[in-house]
Amino acid sequence: MHEMGIAMQVVEIAAASIPEHLKGSRVQGVYLKIGKLSSVVPDSLRFCFDIVSKDSAIAGATLYIEEIPVTARCKSCDHHWTIDGPAFSCPRCGSATIVLTSGQELDIASIEIEEKPIGDQETV
Repeated sequence: MHEMGIAMQVVEIAAASIPEHLKGSRVQGVYLKIGKLSSVVPDSLRFCFDIVSKDSAIAGATLYIEEIPVTARCKSCDHHWTIDGPAFSCPRCGSATIVLTSGQELDIASIEIEEKPIGDQETV
C-alpha cells in the first residue's frame, strides 16, 4: 500500500511547513489535490494519515482531499473535455493527438494552522 508512504511524506511536509512563530499551534487541516489517475485511494490515504499523524506535530489534523478529474486537450482542434472512461481520440475531431491536462496531481494545496491567541504568545 503506497498510501502509507504518501501519508508519511504529507505529515513530514506539513510539520516542516509550520512557521517558526506558530510552532506549538495546532494544525487543524491538511488540504490535498489528488488526480483520479494518481493511483491513490483516498480512503486508504486518510486511514494511513490518521495513523502516521497520531504522534506528530500535526496530531489531530483532518486530511481533506479534493479529487481532480481527468481532463484532456486535443492538439489538433484545441478541444478540452473531461474524460470519464478510456479515451484514445478527440470526441470532436477524432484526432489521436490528445494530451492529459489534469488528473495526475498529488499536491498539498494548503495547511490550516490554528493561531495562538494573542495572550498565549511567549515574550522574549
